Amino acid sequence: MTGRRWYAPWLFLAPALIVAVTFFIIPFGNTVVLSFTTASTLGGGHFTGLANYERLLEDSEFWLSLRNTALYVVVVVPLMVVLPLLVAVLVQRRIAGVGFFRAVFYSPVVASMVVAGLIWSWLLSSDGLVNSLLRGLHLVAEPLPFLTDSALLLFSAMAMTVWKGLGYYMVVYLAALANVPRSLLEAAEVDGAGPVRRFMSVTVPLLRPTMVLVATLSAIASAKVFAEVYTLSDGSAGPGGEARTLVYTIREAGLGLSGEAGYASAMSLALFLGTLGLSVFVTRLNSREHQV
Repeated sequence: MTGRRWYAPWLFLAPALIVAVTFFIIPFGNTVVLSFTTASTLGGGHFTGLANYERLLEDSEFWLSLRNTALYVVVVVPLMVVLPLLVAVLVQRRIAGVGFFRAVFYSPVVASMVVAGLIWSWLLSSDGLVNSLLRGLHLVAEPLPFLTDSALLLFSAMAMTVWKGLGYYMVVYLAALANVPRSLLEAAEVDGAGPVRRFMSVTVPLLRPTMVLVATLSAIASAKVFAEVYTLSDGSAGPGGEARTLVYTIREAGLGLSGEAGYASAMSLALFLGTLGLSVFVTRLNSREHQV
């Protein structure tokens, strides 16, 4: 009877497998195939080999978006690793009203990206709250062009990314902090270690796997950033599109009836390989540190 039911596990896996194959594996395979063609949004095209990838090497917009995306990852990932951990340490204490602060820090996570973009656009506009405060405190004479200067726009989008993801990674760290043995912290306290020393010598080493996880997830999310730049710039990516990211460039290449689906697919595959390489690098770096 057991032999007759060999298919039983597959019946439970079937819904997930169907979703994965339909919405992930088949589209990914189609993207790989299209990247070697001149296909447009309406279909068609013919096989061109590595022509799209050769074009990438000569495309200044691609390199600009790649540079901006790399800068995004370099700036956002360390902040996402450190700031949520510090917030989690603060709100893990069982004191009156701590639940309110947890909810406040987590609320941006559940907010729509469109709503978040509108809020930050209002805050950072020339007559917004931030510029009004800076001028009121006489720190600047003229409003800072947060939304119209390419560099400031990119860093404003980074701040929005950190603000929106802070609560999510705070919850991840809270779960990890709950698993830190109290006995180790108490032993360190008996040995005379202060709060900072206990945190650096006991808590941080035990949280290393979680920190690697947060670094990997935030790096992938930063590499795929689009909505922040798009909403803050009203779809323009700053003057001349100088604040464009890789996903923004991919969208522009494949947008509309005359979009170049083949070239956009080549850029998408380049993004995938770069993200995969980044994830493998972070994981192997952590493994090497453990071996040492």
